[in-house]
This record gives sequence, C-alpha cells and structure tokens, in this order.
Amino acid sequence: MPLMPVAEALARVLADTAPLPTEEVDLNDALGRVLANDLSALRTQPPDAVSAMDGYAVRGADVASAPVTLKVIGEVAAGHPFAGAVGPGQAARIFTGGMMPQGADTVVIQEHTARDGDAVIVQKPTASGRNVRGAGIDFKQGDALLAKGRRLTDRDLMLAAAMNYPRLAVHRRPHVAVLGSGDELIMPGGTLQPGEIVYSNGFALSALVRSEGGMVTDLGIARDNLDDLTARIQRARNANVDILLTSGGASVGDHDLMQKALKAEGLDLSFWRVALRPGRPMMHGRFAREGLGAMHVLGVPGNPVSSYVCAFLFLAPLIRKLSGRSDVEAVPETAILGRDLPENDERADYLRATLEAGADGPIATPVPVQDSSLMAPLARAGCLLIREPFAPAAKVGDRCRILKFAF
Repeated sequence: MPLMPVAEALARVLADTAPLPTEEVDLNDALGRVLANDLSALRTQPPDAVSAMDGYAVRGADVASAPVTLKVIGEVAAGHPFAGAVGPGQAARIFTGGMMPQGADTVVIQEHTARDGDAVIVQKPTASGRNVRGAGIDFKQGDALLAKGRRLTDRDLMLAAAMNYPRLAVHRRPHVAVLGSGDELIMPGGTLQPGEIVYSNGFALSALVRSEGGMVTDLGIARDNLDDLTARIQRARNANVDILLTSGGASVGDHDLMQKALKAEGLDLSFWRVALRPGRPMMHGRFAREGLGAMHVLGVPGNPVSSYVCAFLFLAPLIRKLSGRSDVEAVPETAILGRDLPENDERADYLRATLEAGADGPIATPVPVQDSSLMAPLARAGCLLIREPFAPAAKVGDRCRILKFAF
C-alpha cells in the first residue's frame, strides 16, 4: 500500500463526520463547550443611559463654563433611579452605574467639584455627554454576538450571562478511549526490569483530548496478545465511545497485533501508512454503530513523538469536528527559519522547533536531533515546522510554515 499524503489522510478522517447531538447545560458548565446555534442578545446593555463615574448628573449647558454653583436635588445609585428630573441650575448626586435622571446629559466627576450643603460647586467645565454610557453602547436586543461553532471561553460566558441566557445549547463532548499496547510498558512509578520502559504516550494523548474538549476513558496497557487487545477493544465498543485511540502495535512486526485485532472485530480500514515523518505507521478506520454514527479508530505509532504528532495532526481536528467547532483544521502560520535544512524526500516532515521573537517575525529553529523517541525536545518545542515532500534545501532567514502548540 503506497504512502498516503497527509492532506488526503486528514480528509478521510474528517469525511462523513457530523457534529455530535446537542444538549443544554447551565452557564457554569459551558466553559470549553461548543455552541450549537447562534446567540442573539435577549436584552439591551445597558438598557438605559448610566453614569460611568461617581459625580453629579447635570445639564451640559449648565457646566459649559466654570466655576458654577448648582442645587443638589437628589441622589442616584446603581439600581436606585431618581424619580425626578434635573432642570436648569440643578444637579443630582450620582454613582457609577446609576441611571441618568431625566433632563441630565452629563456627569461632572466628583474630583472637579466641591460640596456645600445642598449645593455643589463645579470647578471645571465639562462638555455635554461626558462620563455617560449611552443605552445600548455595549449591545442591543437582537444583536448576534456569539456564533454557532464557537468554543466558549470565560469571556464568552460573561457575555452570554449579560445577554440573559441561563443555559446554552451545546454539542455533546466527544468521548475518547485511549489504549496503549506493548509488553515492555510499565506505568510511571514502577521499578523497571531489563527491556522495560515507562508508559508515557497515554498521558500526553489523554491530556490532548481534554484540552480539545473531549472526555477520556483510559483502557490502560494491553499486552502483546490478541486476547488482551480484543478484550480492551470490546470495552471501548461496549462503552459506545466516539473515538478509540490506540498507541503502538500498528506497524508490521511479529508483535504488532493492533491492526489484526481491530480487523477481527470488524474494523473498516480507511488507511494505513501516511507520507509523514514522524508517524508513518498511522492508521484510521471505523466501526459501524446502529443509530449512532460510526466509531472512529485512530492508531498512532508507539514512539512517543510520533504518537503525539499524529494526534496533534489528526485526532485534534477530529475532536473539533465532532464537537461542532467551526475552526476544525489548524491554519499554518509563517515564521523565519533559524537553521539550514537539507532537501526533503517523499514524506512531509513535521519538525520540532523552538520559537523566539525576531525583528521580522517569529524565528523557528528546528531542534538538532529529530529522533521520534526523544521527548525532551518535544517538551521544549513551541511549534512543528512543516517541510513538504521533496522540498528544496532551505537557508537561515528563509520563510517557513509552522503549526504552533497551544502553550
């Protein structure tokens, strides 16, 4: 089977994939969820003109010149409007957020006044309309403010609350089962015997799922035998997860049994082997499900960097599409190359690179050794630098394309 280009592989992963069904959640549970419909304001904010400062509500014509003495006829606090009207030569004491009384169009800040009993001396002139927040200056009833497909931030929740929404319609969160495999793997904290290594992939993959808004079921580490692999695959199927993410065992060695176990369970294989470095033995397929849409299976390599890069490139967009997000695919940015690079072969390279600020933009410097087992350079990297298949040699200072890590 020839190597599949990265773009075609991603297109196959995302093909015929619809957003998951919607549900209503309270605002306090909506952080990181994806809106299922557009949100328009249910009210105007502020509903009336209000003071932006502590001071005195007056007629602008009365304070065009100063000093001037005005009679204080009342007081306005937030939530406590003044029933009367401000006439010529009059003022109302007002506090931030207080509703502007009828007749007043300006607020003189208290620092520019002196109080004398029931009179106030305005010491500096103030133009009409100063220190007043007009009705609807933030938004008006009916304004479309939050769009379908948006992943909600903390600021969005503030806005939705101000728009008067106690609950929001969002897409269900994708459920991902993470399965590691390999006789050589032990959990962190254990005592290693000769030939054993610490299992690390699952922690990064699970964290990536959560950072993209998904839920994780940890299926643990399967040993290199068909019975154990099959039992854990069946657990994922019985749980009706949306994605089964496997790590390791997808290559062609005698102990690489993942693909065999999946096919025995009825996997419809979409592709295996991508023109990608790191990550060539990347696999995707689907299990049919009655009335629920297909369960996706992504099989990433066992080498730690390969597993993460494949998840970053394929799993994250799949979670976003299932979540209903509008920004499914990451958009490469441009940077300045910080190290000479040789010409490339038939595979696309996604090089770990550090990022630093430069006079003409960010500088992306590939780490010197790109071995797919080295995790320390991955942790230091700020991005993946993209080298297309058969790209010519590149020099320091050339423009390049990068995909930034979230943080």
